[in-house]
Amino acid sequence: MLKSTVLLSIFGLVTAYDNGLGSTPQMGWNTWNKYGCDINETIILSTAQKMKDLGLQEFGYEYIIMDDCYALHERDNVTQKLVADPVKFPNGIKYLSDQIHSLGFKFGMYSSAGKYTCGGYPGSLNYEEIDADTFANDWEVDYLKYDNCFNEGNSGTPQISYDRYNKMSQALNQTGRPIFYSLCQWGEDSVWNWGSTLSNSWRISGDIYDNFDRYDDRCPCESYECVGLQGYMCSMVNILEKAIPLGQKAGPTNGWNDMDMLEVGNGGMSFEEYKSHFTLWSILKSPLILGNDVTNMSKDDFGIVTNKDVIAVNQDLSAPGYRVNKSNGASVFTNLLSDNSFVITVFNSGNQEQEVLVDYEDVFINNPEYLNATFEARELWTNETSIVNGSFHVDVDAHAVKIWKWTKQ
Repeated sequence: MLKSTVLLSIFGLVTAYDNGLGSTPQMGWNTWNKYGCDINETIILSTAQKMKDLGLQEFGYEYIIMDDCYALHERDNVTQKLVADPVKFPNGIKYLSDQIHSLGFKFGMYSSAGKYTCGGYPGSLNYEEIDADTFANDWEVDYLKYDNCFNEGNSGTPQISYDRYNKMSQALNQTGRPIFYSLCQWGEDSVWNWGSTLSNSWRISGDIYDNFDRYDDRCPCESYECVGLQGYMCSMVNILEKAIPLGQKAGPTNGWNDMDMLEVGNGGMSFEEYKSHFTLWSILKSPLILGNDVTNMSKDDFGIVTNKDVIAVNQDLSAPGYRVNKSNGASVFTNLLSDNSFVITVFNSGNQEQEVLVDYEDVFINNPEYLNATFEARELWTNETSIVNGSFHVDVDAHAVKIWKWTKQ
């Protein structure tokens, strides 16, 4: 049986969830952003094959995740198990899982901690043990995205939400199969304070929308501090601003703040905006889950999601980056990596080019012993190198990002 922990107190001492998974943020591909409910066996297997052909496994993309709408609207009336839609999946889910495993990937899927899933299919609330057994033993699942729709009012306080999500956590562990447990709880009930006690990652916002910074009343909250409806149609910058202060809640021994799936390749942002999106998700240690049509991905989009140096920051055994300065829409971030090198990121969310000060006093606010140090700085998108031995200014285009790895000389 896998090890699980209990929440000793919502506001007191807690210990981290340990199922042997999640020391780094998960990477893979999910069906939802591109296909929604229009999924089937052919789409998923053709994507998995294309990912293998493109060599995406070599960059760390290991999970193929089937999202909502795979089941019939009624459970089996004898066993009460979920039943796959035979039109969408004529060979069944076990066949799909076997094929994905044969390609060298891990198989992920979806349910909701509610009466129904968000698409209106049977949810797992009050069926946790039956569904965990189905996932682990019938379908050999390696990953579960667990949503929050139709939760029958079982939310509103951290304890109520914790209890509901912990039922599935315990049920998964009792199967004996290691299954990455990803909460899609939308950032409600301060999930970042208790998600680490029962899961490997937890969503900190409403659903992402493929847009840089468009306002939408359906995503009313613009800070993690707001209490209430998290919504959906959340722009990239909206989610970013919620996630930045929460980095202190995540790490290799805790689990990861999930900023939702990547939109790179879906067409709603420019090339520079997608570079920013991918870079910022990487430095804040969000899961890197592709959400595009991989079978028809452009060379530019492929280049973004396979930048091995940026991915290496995301996958490093270290804490998320933190913002050390913000002025006129320009932000400066610092990551301290496990090899004692630094990653410095400058992001301009404004609509005009900006000259940004990268100040040693900011960059090394937690590491003053480096204030007089000299570094070789390599920009991770252009691969240009320079020597840095003090504060400097850099020009950053609108909606663009620059990121350097600093190695002490």
